[in-house]
Amino acid sequence: MSANGHGGAPAGGATLARALQFGDSVFPVGGFAFSGGLESAIQKRVVTDAATLRAFARTAVEQAAMGDGIALIRAHEAAAAGDLDELVRIDGLVHARKLSAETRTMAVRMGKKFAEMSAQVIGAPLLHAWLERIADGRTPGCYVVSLAANFAVQGLSARDAFVVHQYGVASMILSAALRLMKISHVDTQRILYQLDTGADAAHEAAAAASLDDMSGFAPLIEILAAVLGSPFGPGSRTWQLAHLPLPLNRFSPSFSCLVSFTTPARKASYLEEYWFTSDEPS
Repeated sequence: MSANGHGGAPAGGATLARALQFGDSVFPVGGFAFSGGLESAIQKRVVTDAATLRAFARTAVEQAAMGDGIALIRAHEAAAAGDLDELVRIDGLVHARKLSAETRTMAVRMGKKFAEMSAQVIGAPLLHAWLERIADGRTPGCYVVSLAANFAVQGLSARDAFVVHQYGVASMILSAALRLMKISHVDTQRILYQLDTGADAAHEAAAAASLDDMSGFAPLIEILAAVLGSPFGPGSRTWQLAHLPLPLNRFSPSFSCLVSFTTPARKASYLEEYWFTSDEPS
Protein backbone atom coordinates (compact mmCIF):
# COMPACT_ATOMS: atom_id res chain seq x y z
CA MET A 1 0.00 0.00 0.00
CA SER A 2 1.31 3.48 -0.85
CA ALA A 3 1.56 6.41 1.51
CA ASN A 4 -1.75 7.77 0.25
CA GLY A 5 -3.63 4.87 1.79
CA HIS A 6 -5.50 4.11 -1.42
CA GLY A 7 -3.94 0.77 -2.28
CA GLY A 8 -0.80 1.56 -4.23
CA ALA A 9 0.38 3.41 -7.29
CA PRO A 10 -1.95 4.13 -10.22
CA ALA A 11 -1.44 1.69 -13.07
CA GLY A 12 -0.58 2.20 -16.72
CA GLY A 13 -2.01 5.30 -18.31
CA ALA A 14 -3.26 6.63 -14.98
CA THR A 15 0.34 7.06 -13.82
CA LEU A 16 1.13 9.24 -16.82
CA ALA A 17 -2.14 11.14 -16.47
CA ARG A 18 -1.48 11.97 -12.81
CA ALA A 19 2.06 13.12 -13.55
CA LEU A 20 0.76 15.31 -16.38
CA GLN A 21 -2.02 16.76 -14.22
CA PHE A 22 0.19 17.91 -11.37
CA GLY A 23 3.06 18.92 -13.64
CA ASP A 24 0.93 20.89 -16.09
CA SER A 25 1.80 24.56 -16.51
CA VAL A 26 -1.91 25.41 -16.15
CA PHE A 27 -2.05 23.78 -12.70
CA PRO A 28 -3.00 26.81 -10.56
CA VAL A 29 0.10 27.50 -8.48
CA GLY A 30 1.07 30.87 -9.99
CA GLY A 31 4.18 29.88 -11.91
CA PHE A 32 3.17 32.18 -14.79
CA ALA A 33 3.93 35.20 -12.59
CA PHE A 34 7.67 34.45 -12.47
CA SER A 35 10.44 34.42 -15.06
CA GLY A 36 13.40 32.90 -13.22
CA GLY A 37 15.48 36.03 -13.83
CA LEU A 38 14.73 36.10 -17.57
CA GLU A 39 13.09 39.54 -17.44
CA SER A 40 16.26 41.14 -16.12
CA ALA A 41 18.38 39.08 -18.52
CA ILE A 42 16.41 40.53 -21.43
CA GLN A 43 16.60 44.06 -20.04
CA LYS A 44 20.37 43.78 -19.65
CA ARG A 45 20.69 42.17 -23.10
CA VAL A 46 22.17 38.96 -21.75
CA VAL A 47 19.34 37.19 -23.59
CA THR A 48 18.68 38.64 -27.03
CA ASP A 49 17.76 35.76 -29.34
CA ALA A 50 17.05 32.02 -29.52
CA ALA A 51 20.69 31.03 -28.98
CA THR A 52 21.17 33.09 -25.81
CA LEU A 53 17.73 32.05 -24.55
CA ARG A 54 18.72 28.40 -25.01
CA ALA A 55 21.93 28.99 -23.01
CA PHE A 56 20.00 30.74 -20.24
CA ALA A 57 17.34 28.01 -20.03
CA ARG A 58 19.93 25.24 -20.12
CA THR A 59 21.82 26.84 -17.25
CA ALA A 60 18.63 27.15 -15.19
CA VAL A 61 17.77 23.49 -15.78
CA GLU A 62 21.29 22.31 -14.91
CA GLN A 63 21.30 24.38 -11.73
CA ALA A 64 17.87 23.05 -10.75
CA ALA A 65 18.98 19.45 -11.21
CA MET A 66 21.89 19.61 -8.79
CA GLY A 67 20.12 21.86 -6.32
CA ASP A 68 16.37 21.44 -6.00
CA GLY A 69 16.52 18.16 -7.90
CA ILE A 70 18.61 16.49 -5.20
CA ALA A 71 16.28 17.82 -2.51
CA LEU A 72 13.25 16.55 -4.44
CA ILE A 73 14.57 12.98 -4.57
CA ARG A 74 15.40 12.95 -0.84
CA ALA A 75 12.08 14.59 0.04
CA HIS A 76 10.26 11.95 -2.02
CA GLU A 77 12.00 9.25 0.06
CA ALA A 78 11.02 11.00 3.29
CA ALA A 79 7.39 11.42 2.23
CA ALA A 80 7.15 7.80 1.11
CA ALA A 81 8.34 6.81 4.60
CA GLY A 82 5.90 9.23 6.24
CA ASP A 83 8.77 11.18 7.82
CA LEU A 84 7.43 14.72 8.21
CA ASP A 85 10.36 15.85 10.35
CA GLU A 86 12.75 15.00 7.53
CA LEU A 87 10.53 16.83 5.04
CA VAL A 88 10.72 19.93 7.23
CA ARG A 89 14.51 19.61 7.48
CA ILE A 90 14.91 19.29 3.71
CA ASP A 91 12.54 22.21 3.16
CA GLY A 92 14.75 24.40 5.35
CA LEU A 93 17.83 23.42 3.35
CA VAL A 94 16.09 24.30 0.08
CA HIS A 95 14.87 27.67 1.35
CA ALA A 96 18.30 28.59 2.72
CA ARG A 97 19.81 28.13 -0.75
CA LYS A 98 17.45 30.62 -2.43
CA LEU A 99 19.70 33.65 -2.69
CA SER A 100 17.42 36.28 -4.20
CA ALA A 101 14.06 37.58 -3.00
CA GLU A 102 12.43 36.54 -6.29
CA THR A 103 13.54 32.91 -6.06
CA ARG A 104 12.51 32.67 -2.40
CA THR A 105 9.12 34.21 -3.12
CA MET A 106 8.58 31.94 -6.11
CA ALA A 107 9.52 28.80 -4.18
CA VAL A 108 7.28 29.58 -1.20
CA ARG A 109 4.24 30.95 -3.03
CA MET A 110 4.14 28.11 -5.51
CA GLY A 111 4.90 25.55 -2.80
CA LYS A 112 2.13 26.68 -0.48
CA LYS A 113 -0.42 26.81 -3.28
CA PHE A 114 0.68 23.40 -4.55
CA ALA A 115 0.36 21.97 -1.04
CA GLU A 116 -3.15 23.42 -0.69
CA MET A 117 -4.28 22.03 -4.04
CA SER A 118 -2.69 18.63 -3.35
CA ALA A 119 -4.40 18.26 0.01
CA GLN A 120 -7.77 19.25 -1.42
CA VAL A 121 -7.55 17.14 -4.58
CA ILE A 122 -5.85 14.00 -3.23
CA GLY A 123 -6.87 14.20 0.40
CA ALA A 124 -4.01 12.09 1.78
CA PRO A 125 -3.31 12.52 5.53
CA LEU A 126 0.38 13.25 4.94
CA LEU A 127 -0.47 16.10 2.57
CA HIS A 128 -2.84 17.63 5.12
CA ALA A 129 -0.16 17.33 7.81
CA TRP A 130 2.40 18.95 5.47
CA LEU A 131 0.02 21.82 4.74
CA GLU A 132 -0.59 22.35 8.46
CA ARG A 133 3.15 22.75 9.04
CA ILE A 134 3.33 25.37 6.29
CA ALA A 135 0.26 27.21 7.56
CA ASP A 136 1.50 27.47 11.15
CA GLY A 137 4.97 28.63 10.10
CA ARG A 138 6.94 25.54 11.07
CA THR A 139 8.35 25.27 7.55
CA PRO A 140 8.50 27.57 4.50
CA GLY A 141 6.84 25.03 2.18
CA CYS A 142 9.05 25.25 -0.90
CA TYR A 143 7.54 24.06 -4.17
CA VAL A 144 10.01 21.26 -4.80
CA VAL A 145 9.25 19.63 -1.42
CA SER A 146 5.49 19.95 -1.89
CA LEU A 147 5.85 18.36 -5.34
CA ALA A 148 7.86 15.47 -3.89
CA ALA A 149 5.24 14.82 -1.19
CA ASN A 150 2.45 14.87 -3.77
CA PHE A 151 4.11 12.30 -6.02
CA ALA A 152 5.17 10.08 -3.11
CA VAL A 153 1.69 9.73 -1.61
CA GLN A 154 0.32 8.77 -5.02
CA GLY A 155 2.96 6.10 -5.50
CA LEU A 156 4.47 8.01 -8.42
CA SER A 157 8.22 7.62 -8.71
CA ALA A 158 10.90 10.09 -7.68
CA ARG A 159 12.13 9.95 -11.27
CA ASP A 160 8.73 11.10 -12.54
CA ALA A 161 8.70 13.92 -10.00
CA PHE A 162 12.22 14.94 -11.01
CA VAL A 163 11.39 15.04 -14.73
CA VAL A 164 8.20 17.03 -14.06
CA HIS A 165 10.18 19.53 -12.01
CA GLN A 166 12.91 19.94 -14.63
CA TYR A 167 10.32 20.34 -17.36
CA GLY A 168 8.59 22.99 -15.26
CA VAL A 169 11.77 25.01 -14.82
CA ALA A 170 12.36 25.11 -18.58
CA SER A 171 8.75 25.72 -19.57
CA MET A 172 8.37 28.60 -17.08
CA ILE A 173 11.35 30.42 -18.61
CA LEU A 174 10.27 29.74 -22.19
CA SER A 175 6.68 30.80 -21.52
CA ALA A 176 7.99 34.04 -20.06
CA ALA A 177 10.18 34.50 -23.15
CA LEU A 178 7.09 34.53 -25.37
CA ARG A 179 5.71 37.42 -23.32
CA LEU A 180 8.95 39.36 -22.87
CA MET A 181 10.88 39.13 -26.14
CA LYS A 182 10.48 38.66 -29.86
CA ILE A 183 10.68 34.90 -30.36
CA SER A 184 8.46 32.34 -32.04
CA HIS A 185 6.58 29.40 -30.57
CA VAL A 186 8.63 27.16 -32.86
CA ASP A 187 11.88 28.44 -31.35
CA THR A 188 10.74 27.96 -27.75
CA GLN A 189 9.38 24.48 -28.46
CA ARG A 190 12.61 23.53 -30.21
CA ILE A 191 14.61 24.66 -27.18
CA LEU A 192 12.32 22.72 -24.84
CA TYR A 193 12.66 19.60 -26.99
CA GLN A 194 16.45 19.86 -26.90
CA LEU A 195 16.54 20.37 -23.13
CA ASP A 196 14.32 17.33 -22.52
CA THR A 197 17.01 15.00 -23.87
CA GLY A 198 19.19 15.52 -20.78
CA ALA A 199 16.57 14.53 -18.20
CA ASP A 200 17.71 10.94 -17.65
CA ALA A 201 21.37 11.80 -17.16
CA ALA A 202 20.46 14.67 -14.84
CA HIS A 203 18.27 12.35 -12.74
CA GLU A 204 21.04 9.77 -12.43
CA ALA A 205 23.47 12.43 -11.23
CA ALA A 206 21.00 13.87 -8.72
CA ALA A 207 19.96 10.45 -7.43
CA ALA A 208 23.59 9.56 -6.73
CA ALA A 209 24.13 12.75 -4.73
CA SER A 210 23.39 13.59 -1.10
CA LEU A 211 21.83 16.69 0.40
CA ASP A 212 25.34 17.89 1.22
CA ASP A 213 26.02 17.94 -2.53
CA MET A 214 23.29 20.49 -3.26
CA SER A 215 25.08 23.34 -5.00
CA GLY A 216 24.99 25.77 -7.85
CA PHE A 217 27.26 28.18 -9.68
CA ALA A 218 25.46 30.68 -11.89
CA PRO A 219 26.42 34.12 -10.56
CA LEU A 220 25.02 36.04 -13.50
CA ILE A 221 21.59 34.44 -13.18
CA GLU A 222 21.56 35.01 -9.41
CA ILE A 223 22.41 38.69 -9.83
CA LEU A 224 19.85 39.16 -12.59
CA ALA A 225 17.18 37.61 -10.38
CA ALA A 226 18.20 39.94 -7.54
CA VAL A 227 18.05 43.02 -9.79
CA LEU A 228 14.36 42.37 -10.45
CA GLY A 229 13.25 43.75 -7.10
CA SER A 230 10.95 46.43 -5.77
CA PRO A 231 12.12 50.02 -6.33
CA PHE A 232 13.05 52.10 -3.33
CA GLY A 233 11.33 55.37 -2.55
CA PRO A 234 12.46 58.94 -3.27
CA GLY A 235 16.05 59.72 -2.45
CA SER A 236 17.39 56.36 -3.53
CA ARG A 237 20.56 56.07 -5.52
CA THR A 238 21.39 53.68 -8.33
CA TRP A 239 24.81 52.03 -8.34
CA GLN A 240 25.98 50.39 -11.51
CA LEU A 241 28.57 47.68 -11.86
CA ALA A 242 31.27 48.95 -14.16
CA HIS A 243 31.00 46.46 -17.04
CA LEU A 244 31.76 43.42 -14.89
CA PRO A 245 32.08 40.15 -16.91
CA LEU A 246 30.19 37.38 -15.14
CA PRO A 247 30.04 33.72 -16.17
CA LEU A 248 26.61 32.33 -16.96
CA ASN A 249 27.72 29.07 -15.33
CA ARG A 250 30.85 27.02 -14.77
CA PHE A 251 30.83 25.70 -18.34
CA SER A 252 29.70 28.63 -20.49
CA PRO A 253 31.79 31.59 -21.70
CA SER A 254 31.52 34.80 -19.76
CA PHE A 255 28.99 37.45 -20.70
CA SER A 256 29.86 41.11 -20.19
CA CYS A 257 26.86 42.63 -18.47
CA LEU A 258 26.16 46.03 -16.90
CA VAL A 259 24.02 45.26 -13.84
CA SER A 260 22.23 48.03 -11.90
CA PHE A 261 21.50 47.97 -8.17
CA THR A 262 19.23 50.34 -6.25
CA THR A 263 20.00 51.05 -2.60
CA PRO A 264 18.73 53.59 -0.05
CA ALA A 265 20.53 56.93 -0.24
CA ARG A 266 23.54 56.97 2.10
CA LYS A 267 27.24 57.62 2.04
CA ALA A 268 29.01 55.06 -0.09
CA SER A 269 31.49 52.73 1.52
CA TYR A 270 35.08 52.57 0.37
CA LEU A 271 34.36 49.30 -1.43
CA GLU A 272 31.41 50.83 -3.29
CA GLU A 273 33.39 53.91 -4.26
CA TYR A 274 36.17 51.69 -5.54
CA TRP A 275 34.10 49.15 -7.50
CA PHE A 276 30.95 51.02 -8.46
CA THR A 277 30.12 54.17 -10.38
CA SER A 278 27.27 56.35 -9.15
CA ASP A 279 24.37 57.45 -11.32
CA GLU A 280 21.58 59.62 -9.91
CA PRO A 281 18.10 58.22 -10.74
CA SER A 282 16.12 60.14 -13.30
